[in-house]
Amino acid sequence: MRQTFIGVNYFLQPSAATRLATVPQTPDRPSSADQELVEAWQLLMGLILDQRWRWPEVSGELGISQAGLRALLAIDPDDPRPMRDLARAMNCDASYVTAMIDDLEQAGYAERRPATEDRRVKIVALTDAGSAALRTAQDGLLAPPPQLSRLTRSQQRSLARLLRQALNDGS
Repeated sequence: MRQTFIGVNYFLQPSAATRLATVPQTPDRPSSADQELVEAWQLLMGLILDQRWRWPEVSGELGISQAGLRALLAIDPDDPRPMRDLARAMNCDASYVTAMIDDLEQAGYAERRPATEDRRVKIVALTDAGSAALRTAQDGLLAPPPQLSRLTRSQQRSLARLLRQALNDGS
């Protein structure tokens, strides 16, 4: 069974972009002039949600769990941090971070070190292999999705400029 919506073909089940683009208008949602903005946001969210397949692909390539991948991305290779700070940054329980870091340690990507100011506190640092794994993860997860390559270079630059403008990032 094929479904067509917004000029795109989807096989079997509609993608996240299609499901989001069909959200009905309600009194608490913007109307008329804002409708194009709503549609743009729904399409962006759908595009992002459709990329979730990258997580199991990248974590599998690295030999770690998706939770371990999340922790890998949260560790700054130039600024090792205590596990409690990682838990706070990832908005999860410290015991869960322990399991995530166990995963990274078993793969040889991270190590726990005692903090210099308090040896009871454990700092998490990436190993050289962990820094390489982080680059692999970033390349796999942060590369633009293929759909955006359909835009011309000029359109790609305009999209980047508009997003920077909207997010007050300047440049």
